[in-house]
Amino acid sequence: MKFNELDRKMRLYETAHDHCVLPDIFIVARLDGRSFTRLTKEESQLEVPFDLKFRDYMVDTVKHLMNCGFNIVYGYTESDEISLLFHPLDDAFGRKVRKLNSVLAGEASGKFTLLFGKLACFDCRISQLPNRDVVVDYFRWRSEDAHRNSLNAHCYWALRKAGLSARDATERLRGVSVSEKNELLFQYGTNFNDTPKWHRRGIGLKWETVDKQGANPVTGEKSVFSRRHIAADFELPMGDEYSSYIRDLLESSRKD
Repeated sequence: MKFNELDRKMRLYETAHDHCVLPDIFIVARLDGRSFTRLTKEESQLEVPFDLKFRDYMVDTVKHLMNCGFNIVYGYTESDEISLLFHPLDDAFGRKVRKLNSVLAGEASGKFTLLFGKLACFDCRISQLPNRDVVVDYFRWRSEDAHRNSLNAHCYWALRKAGLSARDATERLRGVSVSEKNELLFQYGTNFNDTPKWHRRGIGLKWETVDKQGANPVTGEKSVFSRRHIAADFELPMGDEYSSYIRDLLESSRKD
């Protein structure tokens, strides 16, 4: 069999089940750290419940993903997960789901490994969202998940620092309501509402255009030029204000 014939035959096994995201469908990629509990709790000495270096590594990983060949409108990270909202007109890899999943997971894994200094792995899944309202719902969902996870983490580590074992702390929190968890934290000297906002709401990243001053190196003539950069927001709004925040991003993307 000639190579061209063999090539066509074998590529069918790779591409027969390819799925592409249809035009006018919003793409959101969600990446999760694989076995990050072991990586961050057993193999590394990190601050609990939240570690600033780990936070910054996640932020830098999001920035990398937003600047590695995809047109990403918004990035969001909480804990060991990342969500990326693609520009509606992005056509990278023909919008093939398997390519988006594999490339994003590879890029995130490589970047975070270099930053953290230990082998780290992310998986990736693509959500295909039919309209702007569902996009807003998606990010409200992740924001509220961040709030829930943060409250659980603060309670868990308050109990651990008080001397409870991992098992006993987990059991102590089983079936406990949100108000009871807030009260538990208060008993240990922490008002959950006073914790840093990024603990409770996650971190958002978006492109911004800023004006900078420069000078011609030969003539010395001063000039102003615009440059795009990725800005991280550590004080995201929540609830309906966060919904408006996402809607504004979506509206801006229509003008780009």
